[in-house]
Amino acid sequence: QVQLVESGGGLVQPGRSLKLSCLASGIGVRFSHMGWYRQAPGKERESVATIRPFGTTDYADSVKGRFTISRDSSKNTVSLQMNSLKPEDTAIYYCNAKRSAYDTGSWGQGTQVTVAS
Repeated sequence: QVQLVESGGGLVQPGRSLKLSCLASGIGVRFSHMGWYRQAPGKERESVATIRPFGTTDYADSVKGRFTISRDSSKNTVSLQMNSLKPEDTAIYYCNAKRSAYDTGSWGQGTQVTVAS
């Protein structure tokens, strides 16, 4: 059974940084398609960043140059470093793990990120 536990969310001022972590069990992050998604109030869940088994990454246009996804196989975690945060980054951030790119995958419970002054 796959379990994903996100952490690191919180309230942060615009322009500051935050790092989210996703601890995975029941699946190896090194060999899986790992992603961060977010859902803001009244909006659909959207993909933020993805890292594939071979290490290639994708980012939403809105976060390119500001967010970085990475993984630590020794700890079986995936992280999302978020810099230069904007109020529009406010959302619940979810970790997703897929064994195949075509799977729906498994979801964590989410962690709230609020960017406000």
